[in-house]
Amino acid sequence: MTNHWVDMINADVVMIMGGNPAEDHPIAMNWLTRTKERGAYIVHVDPRFNRTSSVADVFAKLRSGTDIAFVGGMIKYAIDNNRIQQEYVREYTNASWIVGDGYGFADGLFAGFDPAKKSYDRARWAFALDGQGQPRRDPTLKHPRSVFQLLKAHFSRYDVDTVCRITGTPKEAYLRVCDLYTSTYAPDRAGTWLYAMGTAQHSHGTQNVRSYAILQLLLGNIGVAGGGVNAMRGESNVQGSTDQGLNNDILPGYLKTPVEADTDLATYLKRVTPVTANAQSVNWLQNMPKYVVSLLKAWWGEHARADNDFAFSYLPRQGQGFQGEGYAFLALTHAMLAGDVKGLFCVGQNPAVGGANARLIRAGLDKLDWMVVVDLFEHETAGFWKRPDVDPTKIPTEVFVLPATSAVEKEGSIVNSGRWAQWRYRAVKPIAACRPDLEIIDGLAKAMKRAYEKDGVFPEPIRHLAWDYGHAADPHKVARELNGRYLADVAQPDGTRVAPGTQVAGFAQLRDDGSTMSGNWIYCGGYTEEGNLAARRDATDAPNGIGLYPKWAWVWPMNRRILYNRASVNRKGEPFNPRKWVIRWNAEKKAWEGDVPDGAMPPGAMNPFIMLASGVGQLYAPEMVDGPFPEHYEPVESPVRNPLSKTQSSPCAQVWQSTEFDKYGTAEVFPIVATTYRVSEHWQTGAMSRNMPWLAGLVPSAFVEIGTALAAREGIKSGDRVIVSSARGSIEVYALVTERFQPFFVDGRLIDEIGLPWHWGYAGIVSGDIANDLTASVGDPNTQIPETKVFLCNLRKKTPA
Repeated sequence: MTNHWVDMINADVVMIMGGNPAEDHPIAMNWLTRTKERGAYIVHVDPRFNRTSSVADVFAKLRSGTDIAFVGGMIKYAIDNNRIQQEYVREYTNASWIVGDGYGFADGLFAGFDPAKKSYDRARWAFALDGQGQPRRDPTLKHPRSVFQLLKAHFSRYDVDTVCRITGTPKEAYLRVCDLYTSTYAPDRAGTWLYAMGTAQHSHGTQNVRSYAILQLLLGNIGVAGGGVNAMRGESNVQGSTDQGLNNDILPGYLKTPVEADTDLATYLKRVTPVTANAQSVNWLQNMPKYVVSLLKAWWGEHARADNDFAFSYLPRQGQGFQGEGYAFLALTHAMLAGDVKGLFCVGQNPAVGGANARLIRAGLDKLDWMVVVDLFEHETAGFWKRPDVDPTKIPTEVFVLPATSAVEKEGSIVNSGRWAQWRYRAVKPIAACRPDLEIIDGLAKAMKRAYEKDGVFPEPIRHLAWDYGHAADPHKVARELNGRYLADVAQPDGTRVAPGTQVAGFAQLRDDGSTMSGNWIYCGGYTEEGNLAARRDATDAPNGIGLYPKWAWVWPMNRRILYNRASVNRKGEPFNPRKWVIRWNAEKKAWEGDVPDGAMPPGAMNPFIMLASGVGQLYAPEMVDGPFPEHYEPVESPVRNPLSKTQSSPCAQVWQSTEFDKYGTAEVFPIVATTYRVSEHWQTGAMSRNMPWLAGLVPSAFVEIGTALAAREGIKSGDRVIVSSARGSIEVYALVTERFQPFFVDGRLIDEIGLPWHWGYAGIVSGDIANDLTASVGDPNTQIPETKVFLCNLRKKTPA
């Protein structure tokens, strides 16, 4: 999130798209309820009328996979009706920048597309530069190749009728959404945009989010109270786990993973450290060398020295990946099936149920030599070898199940959707032989170090690992390491000196000479000499009274509650909205007031988006692998032809076709759109909730939700057993017939959509068929996240035996 949950009370309009917080984030929904009580409007856009829809002021249905068309029309509406915050757009975005002659767009494709490689030559999308190497600008925004004019031209095709023809949204509802939400362009109003997996799990999921960001920038809704683009995380610590670099392509703090071409530290730093010729850009990430070296010192201590590149050679390098397709989830599961992966650690995951194309995943587990599962219960992944219809004697995989502890049985911090690091204490002791994750990983690391002292290929990274969290691993020691400390006597700018062992006060103090260490630079400032700031529980608000609560827990970075908050003020430091100011410049004190500012320099020429090399918001983003602007494409499986162009689906999408499990359906055989969702009574794959009798009893059976019109045509009523099939196979579930799914009138014909909760499997107190047996191995080209939120299917009532 750019903002945080409490800040939702400052919004005048709340847009929820691709999420259902009333059921999936019920406690956080409290802040949206308060927002509405204060007079705000809630807008909900979703394929299904659900409990969030029931409390919304405006509900608009859309066909799954058509977010960009919907938001693209809103962008056109804002531009056509001059509902953009002119000063904000001119000063704080790249709207005025001139794009070079290489850029072009025609029939769904941007310039530079190579159909053989399914990729673009992104150099074609570069900006036009002046003699000093800076992008040329036109402050009037009238130049035909300015970003603003190209943006206007790109979305000119997204008129209301075309959008509704694609999305199936009723025109009256769509116009109401456009009018209400774009009203937040006024400086004294704000709109916040909330999304979740309904946005992300698509073959163009990253561009879905991009479309939200473009609209929010045009409206001036980034950096302000009650604004932002805010991801609703599906687990209490998903944000924290991502911060720690659990994705395959990042290190802790979102540092980039080395690649094979990074032969030494200098080469790597040259590649990953952004450079800009723009004198108005702070370009904060020019400090990348300080964060990288401090991380290497945290990991390898005295063995990370200047004369050995601070042990940079110990880091693994990314190559082309599994079968040349990278290292993300879909590539990993296909590599397992191919026998290229011999062992798997599965910690807090249940991919046999939760992963796309789940039958493929379970077949891949059959090919492993060994697997270690760390979880609370023996779920479907742990017990894949004894699933229905398989012979365990023919599966060679050796499975080790390590019983873990629940959240209330261990101490440590979690980081919520709003980046708040909150310390939690152990409530009860673990049962039986269950151990906290930290203790399990600590034991594994110590055992590996002992083993590698005797033997091993390339043993130095393990032998030299700086691993000392106590005889019984102490979460406070881990948190202190993440924050970082001085390793030498270091002079400060004011002439004072800091002794070795002193906790670093913030990431501005990190150095690239080996005199500091930090396990995660964005967590600097969270566990200082003042103590564990994540444990604070002071509910006193800041003087501006907008719900910052600066002494409640701690927020990365540097306890900044609203990111890019310098965009909430003009070049003089005056708030665009004095009534709900986030920061403001006190000329008498020569200091900022309010939230921790995104850069302490005085107001003036410096641009507010300090983490971007450009310093400005990216209406045009040539870094994206599938286009500098979002473009509507149909999902890989779709019942209609793309009305906007001859390019049917994302030309860069990762579409796997290498195995017997990688099959794709057509509308002639599978005419119904399907999506997946969650219910409040169950949690994710059900590994926890289906093992709790009081939860299992509330919703004991897998079901498919079917609209009344489709059910009537198929002769189905609630409680019937039905077969739902896709090109990947079929499942048998109960029917739940409701009014919540209504047909979509799309491109001149009716399209039906159904919904499948994905909480069931063959383990636990209650069981049911697996919804993800029907989903496909399709990935977003930027992130490779699977397209599990839309696929084609058919259904029929089960015939009695």
